[in-house]
Amino acid sequence: MRTDEIIKEIQRLPIQKRILVIEKAIHSIRKHEERNEMLIAADALEADYKSDKELTAFTNIDFEDFYEAR
Repeated sequence: MRTDEIIKEIQRLPIQKRILVIEKAIHSIRKHEERNEMLIAADALEADYKSDKELTAFTNIDFEDFYEAR
C-alpha cells in the first residue's frame, strides 16, 4: 500500500480512531529512535567498556553468587 492510500484510509476513520493511529505511529517512531540512540551510544563506548579498568573492575565477580544482606 502506498503512502497516499494509507492517508486516504486514515482520513475515512472516525476522529478517535485517527487520533489512536497517530499516537501509535508517534510511539513507534520514538521507540525506534530511542533504540537507535542507545545502539549508537553503546557502539561509541564499546572500546572503553572493554579496556578501561575503572569500568571493568567488577567484571571479575560477574558470575559469583550474590546474596542480599538483610
